[in-house]
Amino acid sequence: MTVASRLVARLADLPPARTHRIAVDRGLRVPMPDGAALLADRLYPRDAATRHIVLIRTPYGRGRYLTPVTRAIAERGYQVVVQSTRGTFGSGGVFDPFRDEAADGMATLAWLAEQPWFGGSVAMTGASYLGFVQWAVAASAPPWLRALAMQVTASEFQSLIHPGGSFSLDSVLSWAHTVHHQEGTLPQVLRSLLRQRGELATVFAMAGPLAALDQAAVGRRVNFFHDWLEHADPDDPYWAAIDNSRRLAEVTVPVNMVGGWYDLFLPRQLADYTALRAAGHRPHLTVGPWSHASPGVGGAALRESLEWFDAHLRGLTDRLRPEPVRILVMGANEWRDLPDWPPPSTPVRWHLHPGGGLDRRPPEESSPDAYTYDPSDPTPSVGGIVLGPHAGPKDNRAVEARPDVLVYTSPVLDRDVEIIGAVSAELHVRSDSAHTDVFVRLCDVEPKGRSINICDGLVRLRPGRVSTDADGVARVVVEIWPTAHRFLRGHRIRLQVSGGAHPRFARNLGDGEPLGTSATCTVSRQELYHDPAHPSAVVLPHTSG
Repeated sequence: MTVASRLVARLADLPPARTHRIAVDRGLRVPMPDGAALLADRLYPRDAATRHIVLIRTPYGRGRYLTPVTRAIAERGYQVVVQSTRGTFGSGGVFDPFRDEAADGMATLAWLAEQPWFGGSVAMTGASYLGFVQWAVAASAPPWLRALAMQVTASEFQSLIHPGGSFSLDSVLSWAHTVHHQEGTLPQVLRSLLRQRGELATVFAMAGPLAALDQAAVGRRVNFFHDWLEHADPDDPYWAAIDNSRRLAEVTVPVNMVGGWYDLFLPRQLADYTALRAAGHRPHLTVGPWSHASPGVGGAALRESLEWFDAHLRGLTDRLRPEPVRILVMGANEWRDLPDWPPPSTPVRWHLHPGGGLDRRPPEESSPDAYTYDPSDPTPSVGGIVLGPHAGPKDNRAVEARPDVLVYTSPVLDRDVEIIGAVSAELHVRSDSAHTDVFVRLCDVEPKGRSINICDGLVRLRPGRVSTDADGVARVVVEIWPTAHRFLRGHRIRLQVSGGAHPRFARNLGDGEPLGTSATCTVSRQELYHDPAHPSAVVLPHTSG
């Protein structure tokens, strides 16, 4: 046992180790059908024979951050094989995100079965990209792949990269920056991480087309960044080739999922869970109050992975919790076990009213509210669904004071209001631009005035995407992130409406040009209606209150 693995085990609340004597075989060469060789390390107990293998495939390196985790797994009686994906950390070929993971993953599983230390059962674990590689092989898995444990990930990444028809500029460019610097020395990597936010802030403030930002951020062309800008249509065949959601009904391997209410993948991850349930399977799902890189995700991931593997590889099913779904209800800070997702709820419309009101009462006759969106001074993003430490719940009062943000707030609540499930907004909008964004955010306003973001969503409007009435008013439905939250008595519910959240979403310049080359800023005026003919509202899934 090392100090690091002991600390990991304590933080994750793991069961006692079976052994502390761990051997490591480094630099194993795993041949791919095209002739490339991917490098892998194998950790295994010295003093106890084990037939079970945990496979981790990663583009982020086999050591450094992973070593305490892989050692903790090995100390609990598993062989652990950690493989660098194609084109990373010494593995052959070129790293082209997502595109080779199905073929390479299947070849790796076949290679494992040929090794003298193979015992007939394999599991896989990992978060984010390390979860995508699991989905890439799940539907075609050989019979010896017995369990999958995936965290903050999804079966397809297109909906993360182009949410609501926009582009996840902050997260995509942050990831490109990280991947570009990750194979330096440890001091170099740490320095790049510390400087990342400052360096990218300068890039995000640049005028000009998005296609120039990769060069500004890392000093070279990033091919996948340009591919993702070019292929903005979700129906583009480019995405179909790496969309594993199309085969979820074929997956028979038991799946354990861990997600976060502020994670980038949450809606798609919940859709993956629902699809598996519809196919007759019983996956497990845990959702906590986490963003993508929250430390809590790592602890839950390791603990639940080992419980899942003990059950499905060793037959220790008594270690599984009785109910398949566990969620944390924010606001109440209460963990809750459920038989399924989503739990029963009642959709309740909270209507927008003049003067910034939000109420269950139907709207009355009123004039629309209006704001001006200027892409050269874009509405900034605050916290929410992004990579990095700036994600998650933050105080929104500064952005709510801007003239380009409309705010609608309920009266002080005389009882708790709990919501669990999908949230949406139905807004009636008129714009003098055919190309504009509508960003909506739900907040919990505390008695002392702090406005904390709970969930949000954006939709990019363009000709043909929405229809308008005779007065040019469009009914816009914004799918907001699912959540589980209790608005406490004495708090207020608030809805923000604006024209964007930059740089989380790339600013909409309003010129209708392609995403990567658009460069001309067009100021637009938006009107938001809230009268009986145009009953704008946020729809909340009430479980109480």
